[in-house]
Amino acid sequence: MLSNTIKKFSLLALAGTLAVVSCSKEEEDLMKSETIEETANLQVSQEILKQVESLGMNTGYVKWDTFHFPDGTSEPRLYLEEDVVITPDQLNALVALNTQEKGDKTSKQYRTSALVSQGRTISIIGYTGGSQALTSRERTALQWAVDNYNRLSGVSISFNLTFGTDYQNKDMVVYNNTVNNPSGAGGSAGFPSNGFPYKFVQIYGLSNYDTNVIEHVITHEIGHSVGFRHTDWFSRQSCGQNVNEGGDVNYIPGTPSGFDPTSVMLACFGSDEDGEFNANDITALRNMY
Repeated sequence: MLSNTIKKFSLLALAGTLAVVSCSKEEEDLMKSETIEETANLQVSQEILKQVESLGMNTGYVKWDTFHFPDGTSEPRLYLEEDVVITPDQLNALVALNTQEKGDKTSKQYRTSALVSQGRTISIIGYTGGSQALTSRERTALQWAVDNYNRLSGVSISFNLTFGTDYQNKDMVVYNNTVNNPSGAGGSAGFPSNGFPYKFVQIYGLSNYDTNVIEHVITHEIGHSVGFRHTDWFSRQSCGQNVNEGGDVNYIPGTPSGFDPTSVMLACFGSDEDGEFNANDITALRNMY
């Protein structure tokens, strides 16, 4: 997700964090350079493009880029729709699941075929260590975002939020990745796999926005992690564009088929967001879970 004042995502392969205990600064810089060079040399294969196309998604929004973990390590990953991250294995699984669900037209509205298992309590941690720690306002915004989901009745998933650095055993970790995205503002996440949400939720460049806007971005990226697509996938109108991302075109009854200007799942955001679901977002979430 991106600020609509910038109109493009900042997902460039840039320098990693400045603190890795197990190696020197020179060794760390060398490893970063090798990772970035490795990513730059990767090409999106025709097979990957065919898989993305089979999901009904726009193949013009597919690229390899460097993905940074909270501990400062990184690896190449695929980016779809510019704020959705996926590994090749996850893409294979999503294609297989989508194939199984062919013909199911009533339960799909701006979502992927992959969902979190019904009734799951999702363990989510706000990262507080090193250069990728959430700020105090970002921690507050994360709490508000989690509250957005937990307060809804008729939804079978819920979240258990903690703060700290021990994220390995958690279902989801939310962290500030501004150090690797020095220009632009927004976030990135991915889609569920094997009944679990996408683990890594990044935000960046939000220091000049108020807490409600940060809440909006985090709520949006968590939305991707539990299976939401962009509400305006058919136009990216919120970004000032007229581009179809591709995907399912079956609508949940009671939600608009056209542009929904107050949805939390619009592709781009503004500086006046209140961070709350609108009624259509809630209808869609209740349909999914």
